[in-house]
Amino acid sequence: MTESAATRPPAGRYGPEPTARSARRGRIALLAAAVLGIAVALWVALSMASRPVSFKDVGFALDGEQAIDVTFEVTKPKESTVACRVTALSESYSEVGVRTVEIGPADQATRRVTVTVPTTGLPVTGTVESCELVSDARS
Repeated sequence: MTESAATRPPAGRYGPEPTARSARRGRIALLAAAVLGIAVALWVALSMASRPVSFKDVGFALDGEQAIDVTFEVTKPKESTVACRVTALSESYSEVGVRTVEIGPADQATRRVTVTVPTTGLPVTGTVESCELVSDARS
């Protein structure tokens, strides 16, 4: 069954008629965008995998107005030492306490650590701000 002239839109009504050349350009652009997306995803994955230290907050427990216990997990090379900066925050998100703790070599790469952070005001949360490699026994 053929399409009648009455059911087709007028020529050029919705832009120029597609040609084989423009369709090919569209496929090439789509392919280039897909390759670029895969390259970016791979770069991000490799940069994350090469980070020697990672950390994750687990929880906290208030110890009155004077301190907060912050629990977190840190993953590092077993033979390395890292320094983690742990902060206590008030209701207005201002820092009311800070403590840097060193975590030394261990038998396992991931360790759960609880740190008591002294505070100058009422804390409502505690979190790990950063963990940095201090020494690496492999070097």
